[in-house]
Amino acid sequence: MVNPRFPRSTISTITLSSSAMSIAFCIVLALSFLVTHSHSSHHTDANGGVAHGFESTRRPILALKTDPLKPRLDQIRKQADDHRSLALLYASYARKVKLESSKLVRVFAELSRNFMALMNKPKYRPLFGDDLSHIDESVLRQLEKEVKERIKTTRQVIGDAKESFDNQLKIQKLKDTIFSVNEQLTKAKKQGAFSSLIAAKSISKGLHCLSMRLMEERIAHPEKYSDEGKPTPPEVQDPKLYHYALFSDNVLAASVVVNSAMKNAKEPHKHVFHVVTDKMNLGAMQVMFKLKDYSGAHIEVKAVEDYKFLNSSYVPVLRQLESANLQRFYFENKLENATKDTTNMKFRNPKYLSILNHLRFYLPEMYPKLHKILFLDDDIVVQKDLTGLWKIDMDGKVNGAVETCFGSFHRYAQYMNFSHPLIREKFSPKACAWAYGMNFFDLDAWRRTKCTEEYHYWQNLNENRTLWKLGTLPPGLITYYSTTKPLHKSWHVLGLGYNPSIGMDEIKNAAVVHFNGNMKPWLDIAMSQFKPLWTKYVDYELEFVRACNFDF
Repeated sequence: MVNPRFPRSTISTITLSSSAMSIAFCIVLALSFLVTHSHSSHHTDANGGVAHGFESTRRPILALKTDPLKPRLDQIRKQADDHRSLALLYASYARKVKLESSKLVRVFAELSRNFMALMNKPKYRPLFGDDLSHIDESVLRQLEKEVKERIKTTRQVIGDAKESFDNQLKIQKLKDTIFSVNEQLTKAKKQGAFSSLIAAKSISKGLHCLSMRLMEERIAHPEKYSDEGKPTPPEVQDPKLYHYALFSDNVLAASVVVNSAMKNAKEPHKHVFHVVTDKMNLGAMQVMFKLKDYSGAHIEVKAVEDYKFLNSSYVPVLRQLESANLQRFYFENKLENATKDTTNMKFRNPKYLSILNHLRFYLPEMYPKLHKILFLDDDIVVQKDLTGLWKIDMDGKVNGAVETCFGSFHRYAQYMNFSHPLIREKFSPKACAWAYGMNFFDLDAWRRTKCTEEYHYWQNLNENRTLWKLGTLPPGLITYYSTTKPLHKSWHVLGLGYNPSIGMDEIKNAAVVHFNGNMKPWLDIAMSQFKPLWTKYVDYELEFVRACNFDF
């Protein structure tokens, strides 16, 4: 509805006036912009030249934040940093694998330094400054060219070194594997040695059975087997006969020694065996050697207790064996303790606690009427007649024995502590060692040279085991240092208890074979190729042996 106070013509006039004013204002603004733009586009620079607007301001306002060359610069810088890090990584790896030549290490380190030096060149520093409003494309192009050259060099060096790295890596892995296997092998050897030691100490079921059955027989018929109150047979003290000393607590082993010796002797009735055991096994040993005549050989069986002079006041080793420290050394058989010194682990065998093992140093006093005697261990087998030993000229020496040294092995240095001044002063470390097991003793020469007194002197000095470890060979080497007569090796072949590589020809030609080592022929751990040499002399025809079901 139209207001009557404002006619239509008036309203139209006002509308047209407003539109005209709006149009005029827009035209004025446009003209002002054009004048300003024209002025700025044609002003003269300081050199009198005309500068264009984009060149004077260099970039539009939006370009101040995002330069088109910036991503390209970032990419070049990232490539340089990546290859510098790669060069450093290869240099570090080259040190780790311990290359034989340090050339590659130096090359990679130099490549890394080159990348850093390139970025720090004065002409390239503005590219990495805070002012990102302008990046000179020609400088950027030069930087890119140098970075690419260094990247190419780096890649070439890496390619050339890769084969060397691969080989070194394989070598390093192989070394690590070998080291690991060696550790496992050492551990297995220690455990094996400990297990073998336990097996060597053990008494098999058959041996225990035999001793018990023989002892039962002895108790049931004492009058049949006892020598108590009976006169000593004259043959036992006859120096014209062939005398043997055998000290053992193993009934079966002792019988094999006597049986093998007599089966190979030409005149068995001229041979006399002096068997000495401990009181516990005396009854069984008496029965064993009364059950058969052993081809007419004379056999005396006695207990070590029958020799009254063998007491702790006279025998140094008996006095030492009473010490708590020595007993702890023998009986400390936990794996972690017993395997501390695998070289001398064998000396922890309880046989070294027995005086039976040291009776060999008292032969002249045990058999005062004899001139010569052959000492035999209980782990030997006799294969030939041994009377030839009595015909050997001993040249005034006390001990006839087979030497065991070859090269640098089995020299005195391996058995004694040559860091001790007494040992170093009296003995040569290169002196050749010999073997116990079959030893021919001239008892008259022994008495003249007072070997037992010499043994006592050194045994007393070694109470704390500072001169040698335990055992009877080191004091034997010392006692008979200058009084040993070397015998031909065919008299005594050793090692059947630990060395599987002994040739059968050597064994066949031997007068005595010795099962020294832990693999005794009566144990399950014995070497099968040598066991028949021993088992063929076991008296299977004896009822007591058959009853114990020996599985040889």
